[in-house]
Amino acid sequence: MLVSRGRNPSAGEIIIQLIQSKGLRDRVLTTLGLLLLVRLGIYIPVPGIDRVAFQQFIQQGGQLIGFLDIFTGGGISTLGVFALGILPFINASIILQLLTAALPQLEDLQKNEGEAGRRKIAQITRYVALGWGILQSTVFALILRQYALPGVSQPVFVIQTSLALVTGSMVVMWISEVITERGIGQGASLVIFVNIVATLPRALGSTVELAQSGDRATVGGIVILVLIFLVTIVGIIFVQEGSRRIPIVSAKRQVGQVSMLAARQSYLPLKLNAGGVMPIIFASAVVFLPLTIANFTRSPWLIRVAGYLNPNSSTPWLYALVFFALICGFSLFYASLTVNPVDIATNLKRTGVAIPGVRPGSATASYLGGVQNRLTLLGGLFLGAVAIIPSAVEGATQVRTFQGLGATSLLILVGVAIDTAKQVQTYVISQRYEGMVRE
Repeated sequence: MLVSRGRNPSAGEIIIQLIQSKGLRDRVLTTLGLLLLVRLGIYIPVPGIDRVAFQQFIQQGGQLIGFLDIFTGGGISTLGVFALGILPFINASIILQLLTAALPQLEDLQKNEGEAGRRKIAQITRYVALGWGILQSTVFALILRQYALPGVSQPVFVIQTSLALVTGSMVVMWISEVITERGIGQGASLVIFVNIVATLPRALGSTVELAQSGDRATVGGIVILVLIFLVTIVGIIFVQEGSRRIPIVSAKRQVGQVSMLAARQSYLPLKLNAGGVMPIIFASAVVFLPLTIANFTRSPWLIRVAGYLNPNSSTPWLYALVFFALICGFSLFYASLTVNPVDIATNLKRTGVAIPGVRPGSATASYLGGVQNRLTLLGGLFLGAVAIIPSAVEGATQVRTFQGLGATSLLILVGVAIDTAKQVQTYVISQRYEGMVRE
């Protein structure tokens, strides 16, 4: 096969490689088959539940239920054995990331133990996911007690429902790891990606029905909302791929007694949005926390606070302001966990690399910290705008058919699509260079 060796593979080259390469074809088919299995598991019903009464509860659940239902691909509303989906594993991963920054033992495993340390952290993540899944499924089963069919013992109902939900969650976690190992892309991200995509036909169908039955103002609102979503997607792509390239220069090195390696110039990339989608997820969890606690405690003042933090309340500006501030704050917090200027400066100094015009050591750490803080502030402002603008446009146009499919979903869809496409390109490039070696 004739290919261009000086650029990234084109779409035609990827398709040809997919047809001709058994390895890539098997990986893609494995990924698609396992994702289909995840979708089928959502429709295997949990036994012993009054579905009609539960659907009424779902319709009254508000934005929190809709937010969780997006990530499970409708698993909560259909109440299948895969209802929790990948959520316990995602929560466990977040907990481990926070603990890694707080506990020196975990940080040492991640930084200094290499592949063995990463495997240990992955195993700890699985155990935390199991514990979190048991907790989450038990709480969910306790909520569902009132919708149990007549004649079913409540203790038996709670136990069997909890076992079904936590078992389904562990199966989804195992499937995601198999996809990561033997398929294409990152398994957990692809599971969330497919679950979000599965909700699109329903949202699009509702939008088409609204456009057919609505007046010109409604159709105009739908057009404006769709344009806003498209512009948001383009902006997300630019910000997700955006980075600040800081020039670095390696010192001259003597090899042997005669030859001397000249100084080399390169760059250090610092991403504009280092936290990805995590700041929005953290901010959403904090905003929904008063509502979640109020549903259990029935506390009057918590119900009042939850009402103020509802985007559909009489004070949507308060919700927008709090949500925007939380996103910016969590962006700075998460960037501090993922990027450590002191470690970067130490590694640069150890390898004989320096930033032109900046002294090695503490001065380099201060310089990198300042640059990272400015980038994170810009990225946080962008994330806040992405999170608020679609909701504001929905409120202005009164088009609610895309409710729940907001900034978090768009960021995940775009980010996972970019990462998976890059992995496919990397595989095709590796095949290209293997062909060059054979030649």
